[in-house]
Order: sequence, then C-alpha cells, then structure tokens
Amino acid sequence: MKRIFSHSAAALAAGLGLRLFFVLQHSASSGDTPLYEQMATIWLQHHVYAMNVNDAVTPVDLRMPGYPAFLAIIYALTRKVGAEARTYVMAAQAVVDLGGCVMTAILAWMLGALRTGEDKAASAFIAAIWIAALCPFTANYTAVPLTEVFAGFFTGAALVALLALMWDACGGSATLLQRKWLGKHNETFFALGSGLVVGLGTLFRPETPLLLVAAWILMVAVGLRKQRLLHWIELAFLTGIGCALPLAPWTIRNAVTLHEVQFLAPKNSNLPGELVPYGFMAWEKTWLFRVKDCYLVSWKLNGENIYLDDIPARAFDTPEEKERVGMILEQYNNDVTLSPEEDAAFGKLAKERTARHPLRTYLWLPVARAFTIWFTPRVELLPFSGMVFPLKEAWGEDPVDFSFTLSFFTLNVVYVVLAFWGAWRLWSDRAGLKIAVGLLLCFIILRTAFLTTLETPEPRYVLVCYPALLALAAQVFLRGNNALGAKT
Repeated sequence: MKRIFSHSAAALAAGLGLRLFFVLQHSASSGDTPLYEQMATIWLQHHVYAMNVNDAVTPVDLRMPGYPAFLAIIYALTRKVGAEARTYVMAAQAVVDLGGCVMTAILAWMLGALRTGEDKAASAFIAAIWIAALCPFTANYTAVPLTEVFAGFFTGAALVALLALMWDACGGSATLLQRKWLGKHNETFFALGSGLVVGLGTLFRPETPLLLVAAWILMVAVGLRKQRLLHWIELAFLTGIGCALPLAPWTIRNAVTLHEVQFLAPKNSNLPGELVPYGFMAWEKTWLFRVKDCYLVSWKLNGENIYLDDIPARAFDTPEEKERVGMILEQYNNDVTLSPEEDAAFGKLAKERTARHPLRTYLWLPVARAFTIWFTPRVELLPFSGMVFPLKEAWGEDPVDFSFTLSFFTLNVVYVVLAFWGAWRLWSDRAGLKIAVGLLLCFIILRTAFLTTLETPEPRYVLVCYPALLALAAQVFLRGNNALGAKT
C-alpha cells in the first residue's frame, strides 16, 4: 500500500475513477448549462457567437467565449449537441480536472522546494496530487457543464507560472524548470507567459485577472524591499500585456459586432435594453448571505412568483417595512416581471436599511457571506439537503442525509485547517517563503472579498481557490530539512 500511495499515477487513476463515478451516478445541470449549450450550438451551426432572443439569432456578450468554444469543439468531434453530448463533455472535463490536480501538485512541490530544496520536495508533490485527486468538491463539478473545471485548471497553472516568475525573489534555485537556458530574458519570458495563462483563464471566467492583482501587490512589495521597484513594475506591465493578448480577439469582436468596448463580460449579464435590477440587488445585499435564499428569491426574479413568507425575518427591520415589501411583491407577482418603479421601490428600501445599519450592509453581511461560502458541506450537486445545523433537528429529519452532509462539512473544514497549518509552517521559515505564501493568500483573500460583492453568494465560486488551498495543505506532509538546515 505504501508503494501505491507513493506513485502519482495511482493518484490520477483513483481521481479518474472518482470523477467517472460522479459523471455516471450524479451528473447534473445548472441554470447556466442550457445557455452555454445554446451558444455553443449556434456558434457551431451558424458561425456566430450568439443566442436565441425572440426566435432570432442575436450576437451577445453575456458570457466569456471560452467554455462555449470548448463545447463547440466537443460537439464537432462527437456530432452531437446539447444534452446528447453531455457525457462526452463531462468525460473531457474529468481529464482537464486531473490536469488541474497536476498543477496543484506542481505548485505544492514548488512551495516545498523553497523550504527543503528541490530534491526533497517530492513528498509535497505526492501529498498534493492525492489530496487534489480525491477532493470530492472539485471532482463533483466535472459532472456538470459549467466553467468550474477550467477555472480551477487555469488558476493552478497561473499560480505556477507566477511563482516561477517570482522564484528568484523567493530564494529559489536557478535550476527550476531548467531556467538557465533562457539566459537574461528568463523574467521577460515568464512575465509574458504567466500573463498569457491568466488571459486564457479569463476567456472562461472574467474575474481571473484577480490573480494578476494579487501578483502585482506582491511585486510592489518585493520591489520596495529589494529597492528595484521599477524592475518589478516593468514585469507587472509585461504580465498585463500577456493577459491582454488572448482577450484581444474577443475585445475586437465586441467592438465590431456589438459596437461597444467590452474587454470581459457585462457584470450583470444583461441583454441590450434589458432592465438591470440595481434596486432589487441593493436591497438583497442588506440581508441575503445564504445560497438557500437565492433559490427562494433571487433566482425567481422575472420568471416566478416571489412570496413574502419565503423571505427570512432578517430582511425586515419593522412590520411596516415588511408590509411595504409585500405590496411591491404583490404588484410584481401580477406579471412576474420587475418594473422600473418596483425596482426603484426596492432601491429606496435598500438605502433606508443601509442608512439605519451601515455596518450590517458593509461589514457583517459580507463577513457572513465569506464564512458561508467557505464553510459549507458542498453537496449542492448531490441528492442531500446540506443541512447541518441545528444538529438535533437535522439528525431527526434524516440520519443518513445528516451523516453524509456532516462528513462533507467536516472534510471541508479539514482542508481549510490543513491549509492554514501548511501556510504557517512556510510563513514562519524565512522571508522568501513569505513572498510565495503571500501570493497564494493574497489571491484567496482578494477572491473571497470579490465574491462577497456578488448578488448571489454561491459556494461553488470559491472552488477556484482550491489549487492554492490544497497546495498549502500538502505542506503539512512535507518531509526533510529546510533550506537553513533545521529539522522539519
């Protein structure tokens, strides 16, 4: 058994088995799945990046083109489209996700190499590839046509490239990836290359450049500490150029076809002329922090009735306020379409609630959202309720459901605790390791802060942080002597 667990191929085989289990037994679809499939089908058949709007093929920029392009390739190869091709799509995603596991393992090896030297960092690589391959939270998303798999892969690859760029500043050996052959141009190469990887990831998820923001913060810190600020600003600029290259065709297309300067995708995913419910969203931000409430309120907007009794009590400060919300919903439910007047009424409520309790809107609820998206059972794609608390009530309703949910909740907590432990081991070592750990932690913090600003705090969005999280967790299993010779 020890020999089996020492081989990365065994980990990848086990990981493939886990992903195929989810594909065959727990495949799912999401609200975005039909949209991606429709766009990919139209792109393949009509050679236009568009969707069907009022029975007309209409060019749009609602989503970045990466995932529809992936689907279109699968459709072209299998000669099946939409739901008929989902099994092929999921099988391909399983392979991509295993590639993401390898990226996580390489990142863990790089962190371990900074502490113990490259020859002794194999234990971190093996630990990380097993942890990543058997992580059910990321593996589960291979069984649904969404962008999570690609977002995770490109995040891991980008972190590897960015850490390679900052390798010398972290005190790493010049032999990594045989960088000596690049000569004096090595930093230019890695700067453009890391930016390019981030740009490719952005074609799948528009918030991917947060990776560069985290890297730029660390680059400025390194430049100030080493008194080479202009040099690091130049490298940061090159990463931005690299990121822009894959996005250039998308930007040009939007300018030519849609007559707009759009580098990413619209924040609110709205069609031209469609009402953006700013007032309604502002009102939600004064009380909503659980994804459960999104099903009852947010995702029903402009499609289903929204009932006052489904809205939690924390959304109302007074009985009079609850009555006002009820009156607005009564008008909305007549045609299940939010009017500008109704949206303005929600906006007025949001301003009043924020003025009454500003810390609630700007501090306590964002903190609650961050806690919720990180500490969750992550069973949203599985046939379980996800209910853990209150413990007695959850156990009484369904002991099997509760046991499975609690085990997933506990596993999620274990990953976070191991990551903190691993980060502490590296952080307490020396200055160079603080730069490497700082890059990963800065990205996790920035992305978490960004997610708290979204209208719907879905736990799946935090899975993009898992390459960094699991690479840090693997450091707990790192064996050998550190770079200064102290026993670890």
